[in-house]
Amino acid sequence: MSLAVAHARLAAACNDRSWRDDPEDPDRPETIQAMQIVLNLPKQDTPTRTEVLEAAARAVVAACLDPRAGDDTAYAEAFAAWYGHRIRKVARRARNKAWRDVQNLPGVTVDDRARAFAPSAVVDVDTLISKLQIGHTELEHDVPGPATPGEPVIYIDEGLAMTAGKAAAQVGHGSMLLAAAQPYAWVADWAERGFPLSVRELPTAEFQAACARPGAVVVRDAGYTEVAPDSATVVALPAA
Repeated sequence: MSLAVAHARLAAACNDRSWRDDPEDPDRPETIQAMQIVLNLPKQDTPTRTEVLEAAARAVVAACLDPRAGDDTAYAEAFAAWYGHRIRKVARRARNKAWRDVQNLPGVTVDDRARAFAPSAVVDVDTLISKLQIGHTELEHDVPGPATPGEPVIYIDEGLAMTAGKAAAQVGHGSMLLAAAQPYAWVADWAERGFPLSVRELPTAEFQAACARPGAVVVRDAGYTEVAPDSATVVALPAA
């Protein structure tokens, strides 16, 4: 039942309150909560932008619905604190030893490409993570082909020209909000299969059309970095 509890907590956090009611105080960093995402970007055999973004999206939803999030654990307490705030995420890059070192911190890794961590106040981020760079996450756009039919898909507005790091945070928002919007039976099946999904980038007009589709979960950004406030950055759909 841990997954059911984790899903109920996620759904309540995403559906029963407005993120605009966030109690953050910019003058008190201890009130600002965020989930850290670390992307494994080695110099040799660097994964494609799409591979990294799909791994990040899966890592975030897997972290939110990890059995630990449905039990009485410190991991669950970390998510409970974060759920009372904006769903901030910070993406960083790592490689080699730095990537291996962060695997020991509470979180979930997907495909050895992305790890999403239990959230915390930004002043309490473990030094193994905080020392990693936030910038320099640019990856060339690739052409992955059509999204997998019948599986969830997250579309990105390519007109916003987001870096891979910014896009990783946005698709992470998309995957967790999509799970929160679905019934438990749907989520349980998705979780059983390892949260398969596709991430694809679309021209703005096509992206806007996707936002209007039934069941679309649209993510609007607060506008702290890279994009204007209230920009629709990604849209998640339960099936491509």
